[in-house]
Amino acid sequence: MTRARRTLLVLAGCGLLLPAAPLYAADPVAAPGAADPAGADVHDPWEGFNRKIFAFNDFLAIHVLEPVGRGWAWLVPSFARDSISRLFVNVRTPATMVNDLLQGKPRAAGVDLARLLLNTSVGIGGLLDPAAHCGLPPNDEDFGQTFGVWGIPAGPYLVLPFLGPSSPRDAVGRAADAAALPYAHIGLSIFVTTGIGAVDQVNDFSFTAPDIAAERAAAFDWYAAVRNAYVSHREALVRDQASPATPEQVEQDEELYLPDEEFDE
Repeated sequence: MTRARRTLLVLAGCGLLLPAAPLYAADPVAAPGAADPAGADVHDPWEGFNRKIFAFNDFLAIHVLEPVGRGWAWLVPSFARDSISRLFVNVRTPATMVNDLLQGKPRAAGVDLARLLLNTSVGIGGLLDPAAHCGLPPNDEDFGQTFGVWGIPAGPYLVLPFLGPSSPRDAVGRAADAAALPYAHIGLSIFVTTGIGAVDQVNDFSFTAPDIAAERAAAFDWYAAVRNAYVSHREALVRDQASPATPEQVEQDEELYLPDEEFDE
């Protein structure tokens, strides 16, 4: 998973248990309910409620995730955290394949199947990513995108406690994504599955926290910046368009190797 992808997963969510969000160019001063610079319609009739939940999530991100992420970065070497990220990508690959097929993308499903077989075997369960070196980059599909491809509207912007930016469509999609995880079907307790998700989130946050803090500090209205970024990004994913990311992030997403960036120690 590249640095840009990590940031997309962690930033806008400010969530603690599930990745939720994008970091890319957004207008931090956009008026509530206005269309954002990328052209996506930002429909936010629940802004008062959303801002309260967003503030709660952001408080937890600053006072829980950031310190834990720093500790994780100090404790776990960068190469090991990279391997953990690859492992979770591999675990999510079966669900990605299902969404490839549901969206009518058999070729993408074939690529993901080849990735799963190669990385699970030669890649030691996904700790390594030999598939990427063979020209098989991962696809990024989820049930929220699938519902969008099927024509189901996203509905109003919605911020969920702990989980971050969403919409009614994406909230249902997230529930389906969680149910599709392999370890959700092997009889593990909710405390174990929550712990696994927390490790995934904290590991991602250990790479992205400095960028998130910088974006937060630079934003005139952090809530509006995250909202507009999320709506634009999800709309772009549904349409299989390039996300409105910075050129640097687009370039990083096309690379096959993981970065070595981490907290200053």
